[in-house]
Order: sequence, then structure tokens, then C-alpha cells
Amino acid sequence: MPVDPYIVALLATVGIAALIPARGTAADVASGASTAAVSFLFFLYGARLSTREALDGLKHWRLHVTVLACTFLVFPLLGLAAKGLVPHVLTPALYSGFLFLTLVPSTIQSSIAFTSMARGNVPAAICAGSFSSLAGILLTPLLAAALLGSRGVGFSADSVVGIVLQLLVPFVAGQLLRRWVGGFVTRHKKVLGYVDRASILLVVYTAFSQGMVQGIWSQVTPWRLLALLGVEAVLLTVMLTLTWYGAKRLGFGRGDRVAIQFAGSKKSLAAGLPMASVLFGAHASLAVLPLMLFHQMQLMVCAVIAKRRSRDPRDFDGEESLSAAHPAAGSRTAAGTAPRSG
Repeated sequence: MPVDPYIVALLATVGIAALIPARGTAADVASGASTAAVSFLFFLYGARLSTREALDGLKHWRLHVTVLACTFLVFPLLGLAAKGLVPHVLTPALYSGFLFLTLVPSTIQSSIAFTSMARGNVPAAICAGSFSSLAGILLTPLLAAALLGSRGVGFSADSVVGIVLQLLVPFVAGQLLRRWVGGFVTRHKKVLGYVDRASILLVVYTAFSQGMVQGIWSQVTPWRLLALLGVEAVLLTVMLTLTWYGAKRLGFGRGDRVAIQFAGSKKSLAAGLPMASVLFGAHASLAVLPLMLFHQMQLMVCAVIAKRRSRDPRDFDGEESLSAAHPAAGSRTAAGTAPRSG
């Protein structure tokens, strides 16, 4: 079962923030750099998103509506249901982070990789992940303001303005400039990928430094962390089961069900961490902890599921896999999209 090297880097960054937190002038510099990094990240997200691919994907609108409903409706409802676990299982601060986790958009890269590994509908996974990320730019802040605004995490009119300036404006600018910068972004996607990850590490360092200075980590005990892991394991199990069998009840074929399961059950660390830094401010360190743990858990579990599905020539209900039933479609998928880590 895979351990994402990037999770190791994130945990190392948390450790550095615990040992050497930014204070005073250094904290101000780190905060300013973090703000600039978040804006640059969302500019790159906008520059990378192919509007043409997104429009082409509208032909399969039932699948995308299903994934969006799982991501921004079912997940938040389960997050709200977990409120009954406070305060005996989850602290109020950890629950706020857990609820925020349920509001984050789906992944793109890992959904594509696992769908490809399981011989599912890869083009659908690409479009579903792109739609989810695009919708998350608007829906995640709005849902967070509606569901978390009463929990003392600092939502106000100024927060809304900050979200628009730091997230939406750079994203729209990236889309508008894609015609001129899209080729450069594509040619240098590996280098810019490192820039992405370094920017997120800076965001994590800044958030956890603020948490250390304020002493909020005294609120988290080993028992609370184990309890959080248990709650997240239940959440992931429910979503994996619901997306697989629910998609079957809705009449989707095997290839589409694979795409729905992997795109509809996962949450994006790359999108969630920068959003949390804007939405939660000084409270971001505890807010991102549930997302970081869930991200690693989903990678490990989905890798096992994808490998098992790749070895099954037929689904258990007797339906042939996409590549077996439609060899041409399977070859186009394999040739057109290479799995990427994420």
C-alpha cells in the first residue's frame, strides 16, 4: 500500500513548524509569501484547465452531476451528521476541520490514475475531476461560510473579499491568459508541479507555525487523533460503497462506475490546503489536519481497490469491463492518458 512521498514532506514541514515556528517579522514575511503562493497556485489551476475538454465533457452530464452531488451534497451531509460525535469523540476544533474536509473538491490526478489502473472510463474521470475543481472554487467557500460561519472561524465580509481576491481572481486570470501561457505551462508542467508542491508546503508551514505560537496543539491528544482516523475511515468506506453501488442503481456501466467511485469518493489536498489558509486564517493548522490524514488514507485504500479491479476481467454482476467490451475505447484510453500521481 503506497505512502505518498508528498505526505512525508508535509509531515516533515509540520515537524519543522513545531520545532522552529515563524515569529514576529518572520511570521509576517511567511504570511505574505503564503498569500502570494496561494494566488499563484490558483492562477496555475486556471491556466491548466482546458475549457475545450470541459465543454466536451458536458456530453456525459449525468456522470458529472453524480460526481458533483457526491462531492458537494452527500459528503457535506455526512459531515453534518458527524456533529453528534462532538465533544465525546471529536473536539469542536477537529470537527470544524472534519466538516471542512467534506466541502473540498475532488482530486484530478489520482482519480485519473486509479481509474486508468482499474480499466475504467478515464476521459470521464478527467472531466469529472476538472468540473469538481472548477465548481469547488465557488462552492467550497460558499458552503464553508454557510456551515462553518457560526463556529467562530473568522468568516466575515472581509473573508469573502479575501476569497475572491486570492482564489477566484487569479483562477479567472489563468483561464483568460491560457491562450498565451497554456503552452508554457504544459511544456514545463513537471517543474511547475514542484512549484505547486513547494507553495503548499509554505502554506502548511505558515499555518502550523501560527498554531504553535497560539498553543492550539495542546487541544489534540493521541486518543483524539485515533478517534479522528476512525471517523474518517468510516466516512471513506461509506462513500466508496455508495458511489459504487449507487452508480449501479443509476444505470451506469462498469467503466463509468469506476470513474464515479474514484472521483466521487476522494478529496483534493492540493485545492483544500490553500483554501483553508484563506478561510481559517490563524485556525488553519487544525483545520487542515483531517484533510491531510484523509488524503493519505484514500490513496492507500483506492490503490488496493484499483489493483483488484484491474485483475477482474468481468465485474461480479457479469458485465464486461470497458476495455474488454470495447477494445477500441480501451486502447484510446490507455494511449491518450497516462496516470499521474497526486
